Amino acid sequence: MEFEEALNELNTSKTGLSQEDAKKRLMEFGSNELKKEKGQSPIRMFLEQFADILIIILLIATGLSLFLGEITDAIVILAIVFATAILGFVEEFRSEKAVEALRKMAAPTAIVLRDGKEIKIQTSEIVPGDVILLYTGDKVPADSRLIEEFNLKVDEAPLTGESSPVNKNVAPISADAPVNDRRNMVFSGTVAVYGRAKAVVTSTGMNTEFGKIAKMVQITEHVETPLEKRMASVGKWIGLLSVGVCLAVAIIGIVEGRDILQMILWGVSLAVAAVPEALPAIVTGALAVGMYRMAKVNTIVRKLPAVETLGCTSVICSDKTGTLTKGQMTVQRMYLNENVIKVSGVGYEPTGEFLTEGKKINPENEDLRMLLKIATLCNDSRLEKDPQTERWVVTGDPTEGSLVVTAAKAGLWKQELEQAAPRIGEVPFSSERKCMTTFHLVSGKQKIAFMKGAPEIVLSKCSRIYANGKLRKITREDTTRVLKVNEAMAVEALRNLGFAFRELEASETLDEKTENNMIFVGIMGMIDPPREEVKDAIYLCKNAGIDVVMVTGDHKLTAIAVAKELNLLGENDASDRVLTGEELEKMTDEQLAEHVQNIAIYARVSPEHKVRIVKAWKTKGRIVAMTGDGVNDAPALKLADIGVAMGITGTEVTKEASAMVLTDDNFASIVKAVKEGREIYGNIKKYLTYLLRCNVMEIIVMTVAIMMVPYLAGGVYETGSSPETSAAVALVAVQLLWVNLTTDGLPAIALGIDPGDPDIMERKPRDPNESVFTLDVRLYLTVVPIIMSVLLLYGYFMHQPWLGEHQLKEARTQLLTAMILMELANAVSARSLKYTVFKVGVFKNKFLWVAIFSSLALQLLVLYTPLQNVFYVGTPELIDWAYAIVFTIIVFGTLETGKYIASKRRERKA
Repeated sequence: MEFEEALNELNTSKTGLSQEDAKKRLMEFGSNELKKEKGQSPIRMFLEQFADILIIILLIATGLSLFLGEITDAIVILAIVFATAILGFVEEFRSEKAVEALRKMAAPTAIVLRDGKEIKIQTSEIVPGDVILLYTGDKVPADSRLIEEFNLKVDEAPLTGESSPVNKNVAPISADAPVNDRRNMVFSGTVAVYGRAKAVVTSTGMNTEFGKIAKMVQITEHVETPLEKRMASVGKWIGLLSVGVCLAVAIIGIVEGRDILQMILWGVSLAVAAVPEALPAIVTGALAVGMYRMAKVNTIVRKLPAVETLGCTSVICSDKTGTLTKGQMTVQRMYLNENVIKVSGVGYEPTGEFLTEGKKINPENEDLRMLLKIATLCNDSRLEKDPQTERWVVTGDPTEGSLVVTAAKAGLWKQELEQAAPRIGEVPFSSERKCMTTFHLVSGKQKIAFMKGAPEIVLSKCSRIYANGKLRKITREDTTRVLKVNEAMAVEALRNLGFAFRELEASETLDEKTENNMIFVGIMGMIDPPREEVKDAIYLCKNAGIDVVMVTGDHKLTAIAVAKELNLLGENDASDRVLTGEELEKMTDEQLAEHVQNIAIYARVSPEHKVRIVKAWKTKGRIVAMTGDGVNDAPALKLADIGVAMGITGTEVTKEASAMVLTDDNFASIVKAVKEGREIYGNIKKYLTYLLRCNVMEIIVMTVAIMMVPYLAGGVYETGSSPETSAAVALVAVQLLWVNLTTDGLPAIALGIDPGDPDIMERKPRDPNESVFTLDVRLYLTVVPIIMSVLLLYGYFMHQPWLGEHQLKEARTQLLTAMILMELANAVSARSLKYTVFKVGVFKNKFLWVAIFSSLALQLLVLYTPLQNVFYVGTPELIDWAYAIVFTIIVFGTLETGKYIASKRRERKA
């Protein structure tokens, strides 16, 4: 609609609202702020940590221990429970602040017309119908329809992903035009980078485009990571096993007429044996170690389970601007004196060379310097070094900034050129004229006009051409050649500008009338270039079985050009691998899901489209990572299995909505993070296998002893009235707890920081539905515990008769020592479930050996000090040590031989 219609619909005028009317509307529509989602209370957040099934089992075991007077067991288990809960609480308390960050991005004040006068007010007081005034550098306070504009350009990259400022106008457009194409609108949170305007506010607060994004962030539900799902599965498995075994033993014992209280005591011992007390804490600790390791490769993890999630990611949906590209417009081609010149260097760093046919051009070349002088002086941007970051930054239009950077590469600095030729007038750029002219005074007397604009427009105003430092009349062949070069450069998605100049007579006026009979000099073509390291990163992703998809708000041709340079698209790839937002809008969710795996590029998309793309991939069972830096990425980042935000160029919104932040904005860091994520999951699987096979072994030993000792004794020997004096209880609860603490503690943590298998980045992503209990794990959890149990029970039964307390103590001492040695040997073997420890490096994990020797030292402390009385053990004989060492060698040898045979079979199949 025309702006007059908008004014009438909003019941306002070009002179704005009255103060009284504004107050009424403020009451009606509310403040111009983003509403904050009510968060969980810290107390509730902490209490929810105890909902984990393993924690519940341990709490039940703690309660039974207290009830039965086993105070030591209860205290230790309870301490582990609280330590795990605190770790989880601290991690969760720091996350989920995306909407609050969105609120902080709003401009604090704005200039509006009230009662026909200009006044400055808080942005929260702006209401629909207010008329606002915008100037260069202003942040737009609310969505508004333009009434007047003078060469207005707006940076909409944070909202739409558009890499260049958008020219605005007051012309009416279609009511259903997408956000990217609403040229007569300005949106909350975007920035006016050039010109000025007057606009009427149409939407405030949560009704703005920013507000819609905030709503999407709020309503996005928490998505469980694969690790959380696997741990829940493991917890249920352990819980069912514990309860089942305990009930079975208790029922059989009661049926046989055994003492009920004694059976409860045995049940507690079995529960302690079945539950790996350290598992929740060690999983959390391993993820925390993963956070530290990822920080060293410029990846900050905000949400703990994300450490593992990236490791099984099979799709990365990446924003283009600032992620795959530099986010800094760069001149790459120039046409000058019938030659195409390549310009090296990317971004705003003023270093680079000028090359034609591979040969360097002297920066002192007269034609080159003339072109660069025009580009620098007919320009409103500046290049400066930020004193705090030491980075080169452009203030003003990024396209104009790229011209200043190019001139600086040739040693031409804007400040010096402006001193030599100060500006004395200008004819500003407009979308209708498509060109800009500035007037300068050279040597204090000679007036000169410099022009830049669309090459075809500039060329149409020229009658002569500048070549080899001389002027000549422009010919039809010249015109055809220039237009062909311009077209060829445009096909490469370069944004082209033509340049011309003319010396003026003293009597000529400084206005549009002088824009004729100009002298054409050349063309400069610029683009937001791909990051230099991204091509290799994408190759590594593909090698690791990860699909990389570009999702951008930029134009289709630009997206295709960048994609081809990065090898996301082949030169002959079909056009059906590219989809625009307009085309996507016409598709149903089902149709999108059907084609999503064939589409490599999405162009001109909105925030809602990005969310749909992530959902489509997820319907295919894929684990989706979404990278981005703009506000428009926030909802998709939060919905994705893992959101990855850019640390330098990323807004606070994307950082808070993401699970991970790349501190160097380097897409290549994702590859390193993928490797770390895979290693972390592999390590969790290693020590989960290690812990559970040891716990399964403990259950077998305890169950067999409880059920078989009376029968093996031939009915002659009565079992004691308490676990400490009963031979049927192979190890009492405190001994089992000691085994778990010495072997499940430091050795398991050491496995959490183990280097990954050598081929970890040559494997396809793990199936997100794959159980932790894969075939190799199931074999480890059945065959190995049985072998260990047989050996340990053999040693235990060798200490018959069990009538005396001394013999029982000796039996338990030998069993406890052999069990600990076996489990520590298991830790060494568990460094790889696929390869022998000799292939992955016996001493590569030095911390594991420190942990093993520390655990051995602790065991010696129990065996040879007064702590014997606390743990119901005695001093072992040499034969006890011999049994323990031989049993350990048998188990370790069996494990490594099995892995070696399996490895050789894989090699033969390959």
